[in-house]
Amino acid sequence: MTEKVTTDTIAELQTRFGNSLVSQETKDGMPTIWTTREQVREVLRFLKTEIGQPYRMLFDLTAIDERERVNRQGQPASAFSVVYTLLSFERNSDVRVKVPLLGDSPSLPSIVDIWPAANWYEREVWDMFGIRFDGHPFLRRLLMPATWQGHPLRKDQAARGTDLGAYILEQAREMEKTGTLQFNPQAWGLKTHNGDTEYMFLNMGPQHPGTHGPFRIVLALDGEEIVDAIPEIGFHHRGAEKMGERQSWHTYIPYTDRVDYLSGVLNNFPYVLSVEKLAGIEVPPRGLIIRILMAELFRIISHLVYLGIFAQDL
Repeated sequence: MTEKVTTDTIAELQTRFGNSLVSQETKDGMPTIWTTREQVREVLRFLKTEIGQPYRMLFDLTAIDERERVNRQGQPASAFSVVYTLLSFERNSDVRVKVPLLGDSPSLPSIVDIWPAANWYEREVWDMFGIRFDGHPFLRRLLMPATWQGHPLRKDQAARGTDLGAYILEQAREMEKTGTLQFNPQAWGLKTHNGDTEYMFLNMGPQHPGTHGPFRIVLALDGEEIVDAIPEIGFHHRGAEKMGERQSWHTYIPYTDRVDYLSGVLNNFPYVLSVEKLAGIEVPPRGLIIRILMAELFRIISHLVYLGIFAQDL
């Protein structure tokens, strides 16, 4: 089933776009093609709206810093690669589209008009890698503070706090950071008036209600009526990806269960399954059974805590 879907998708893409697309074999078996910066929007639009049993969902959008990579295994030359993962519900299958970019300040056309969900994805890639998305309606940092210098997931960024100089919070620096938390409705493209009525903007958060994770919602109020709400995330970003750059494959496992301390083994699962597939590791039956039992226990624990917190919130 997977092999046929892979063949069909690659064949349809090559029929439509000719030899301008480069196919890549992958360990996970997902159909993967390389396209160009100039052609990527056309390829993605074709996959979403024109191909039979289309890939309607933008499942993921991320990037890779490949400036230090030596062995490209026949892949196009690239300083940074942007990776789009699409999902087709009808096919029950994914497809991966990759774009090679050269230079230290690369850019791509935005696809927010094709998939509105690309908004936060593109902001994250800009924040972490410094890749600009031309035409994005509001390209600004998503996870890092507005005053942050550099882009953390570039390979030339330090991975340890001890690699940086001493942090001194002088008064001027504190005032600068505090100022960035003040909400500017014009910067977000929001109306500030309704006729003669001036809206009030109210911060709800950033907070940590129960154990749900800190974020804030900026509310636009017309009297007692909420006329708009802007959710803002990024107040609890641990930088787990950067930590992974200085760990071996096995010493990184404890970091994955800290993504959600109530679901430790469940978060280890996708990471170790990926390592096993890439490395060709066969897990013995005893190990398979034990980790399923542990995952079920963590799932039950997580559900019980949810029910308790939900009751408390009510």
